Amino acid sequence: MSVERIQRHFRESAELKQAALETLSVPIAAAIDTMFTALANGNRILACGNGASAADAQRFAAGLIDRFERERPGLPAIALTTDTAVLTAIGSSADTFDQVYAKQVRALGQPGDVLLAISATGDAANVAAAIDDAHEREMIVIALTGSGGGHVGEALLDTDIHLCVPSERTARIHEVHLLTIHCLCDGIDAMLLGED
Repeated sequence: MSVERIQRHFRESAELKQAALETLSVPIAAAIDTMFTALANGNRILACGNGASAADAQRFAAGLIDRFERERPGLPAIALTTDTAVLTAIGSSADTFDQVYAKQVRALGQPGDVLLAISATGDAANVAAAIDDAHEREMIVIALTGSGGGHVGEALLDTDIHLCVPSERTARIHEVHLLTIHCLCDGIDAMLLGED
């Protein structure tokens, strides 16, 4: 294995994070404000995504339900990616996997809740369908995407928040998504507990 190849990964990641700092700081702050307001009003945050984005949804929910870096009471968040019985029941026929998150949003989402929709490529049909149902439930959507936003970006309304990583490379997009999730969790904690 070439050390130069490894170093290139680190450099590319650092360069993208620096570029994302310029484009995403303000919308991330708006996303934190939106999430905090929802939680303060007794609402909750639902999160979904596929593959590595499913893991990101779970990491985000864990950071709210348990803790991020400081102790505090748990906050209501649900990763729609975790219940295998629900996922396999909905996805058991070939035509319904696109509805695997939308059906959960219809069943669990309430007006004022937030949907955190994660798709590195922006082209996850089931995430876009969940966004449509979140809008029907009068929920606000915060979308974490890359690659220009794809179908997920197209499904958003002006009242939603789009955090689109300025890259086409999936691995780099996921790295910025993870950092963004950490920013969201930290920002919510800072609003609840004060700056540390």
